Amino acid sequence: MNRSLFATAFSLPSILLYSKLYVSSDPSAIPFACTYIFSVKRTTDLMPRYTPEQLVKRNASIWTDIQIILAPIQFLIFVAGVTITILYANGLFITNFYWVSVVILFKTLFFALLFITGMFFEKEIFDKWVYSKEFLWEDIGSTVAAAFHLLYFVLAFLGYPEDVLIWEAFLAYFTYVINALQYLVRIILEKLNERKLRLDGRI
Repeated sequence: MNRSLFATAFSLPSILLYSKLYVSSDPSAIPFACTYIFSVKRTTDLMPRYTPEQLVKRNASIWTDIQIILAPIQFLIFVAGVTITILYANGLFITNFYWVSVVILFKTLFFALLFITGMFFEKEIFDKWVYSKEFLWEDIGSTVAAAFHLLYFVLAFLGYPEDVLIWEAFLAYFTYVINALQYLVRIILEKLNERKLRLDGRI
């Protein structure tokens, strides 16, 4: 059974016991207890964890290693991009807008590379190229971030002024941060899930 962070930290029996004790001291808390239990189950359904079989595939996949290598490189490009854009916007050291466009171009290309390799990873582990239920929210986040990265070049092609492009670049970087945080949460949840599966003797 796949579990979310809540379901890992608080098993259903413990939640029921807690709710029973809480309600016994305050009957008016019954609606709250029911809502709490439902929210935990709903979180589990929305954020399914790896099964033991999927976890074995993930650990053995070459695409896992590729993602581990590429992700930090993309982060360094992101840091460089934000730094260059901030410096240019404030007239410090970077005086040519060319560098703002070059760095976001590299960032976009690297984002695309990670997206594509991630599709191969998803296909191998979940037998679906994209939007598998296990990675639905991360994939949606990646799609939104990719759209905002590409939007920069659409606006540049349409001749929008530099100040608009600078704000759009910052927006693209912001969507990347949100997407990266999604994957960071995923890593934390999966570490908890893997540890629980090992304690249960399922892997």
